[in-house]
Amino acid sequence: MASRTPRLLLKAAGRCVGLLLAVLLLPGCSSLFFYPDRATYITPDRLNLAYEDIYLDTADGETLHGWWLPAETPDNKVRGTVYFLHGNAQNISSHILNVSWLPEKGYNVFTIDYRGYGQSTGDPDLEGALHDVETGLRWLADKSEVKTRPLYILGQSLGGGLGIALASEWTQRQEQPRLDGVILDGTFSGFRRIAREKLGEFWLTWPLQIPLSWTIPDDYEGVDHIPRISPVPVMVIHSVRDGIIPFHHGEALFEAAKEPKEFLQTDTPHGATFVIPGYRKEMIQFMGQ
Repeated sequence: MASRTPRLLLKAAGRCVGLLLAVLLLPGCSSLFFYPDRATYITPDRLNLAYEDIYLDTADGETLHGWWLPAETPDNKVRGTVYFLHGNAQNISSHILNVSWLPEKGYNVFTIDYRGYGQSTGDPDLEGALHDVETGLRWLADKSEVKTRPLYILGQSLGGGLGIALASEWTQRQEQPRLDGVILDGTFSGFRRIAREKLGEFWLTWPLQIPLSWTIPDDYEGVDHIPRISPVPVMVIHSVRDGIIPFHHGEALFEAAKEPKEFLQTDTPHGATFVIPGYRKEMIQFMGQ
């Protein structure tokens, strides 16, 4: 991911079955992962949070927009920094509530929109999003206040899939600063695996679930990469009531991960983990180890 390779365009397949199928799948199966929009739903100031707009240039000419939320504590009381990678729909302004509680707990938060989301330029694709999350982490790595304190990745849903690939490569390359923990909330066990499941749920794509899923590269399957995050601690969070990413995906990721690792079984809808104070406390305890 360090040098930008040509985008892995998830090429359209099955166009011969009709215009409807082509519209559903164009370009290829990428629509299963990326549902961006440009609307602004809420900004941190409306939540009484201090924040800074951050704009980052990628190696291939896109501009990414993000928010830096400083911890609401004196500098000598800051407990660390959380790099938040959001899910596949809308943009950071609709996901900010998932981490808006962290500054009060003493954590800086940094979050970006992948290309094609919110104020970020370009069009979303898998390879591009992987480069985007690395661009954000490299920006964080250059901040003096981040280098001297614990650093965590929190990925939800799609963001967890991207975060696994990022964390495994960062750890294997022994990049600095080292990660102190990776938290995965409602994350699928692999891009190709979840694509095949979702294609199998729709009668029009059910017969094509296997050939269409093969249009998705299998270079970043979570179950293959999560063992390589060790010795960085991993926390897998998954709800038994997750109607988007079934519970067995969280189980598969946890089984594949190496120690040290923790599993938090929850009971909320997809993406609603941190509505519950008790689940927030569990995450804080994991980071405080």
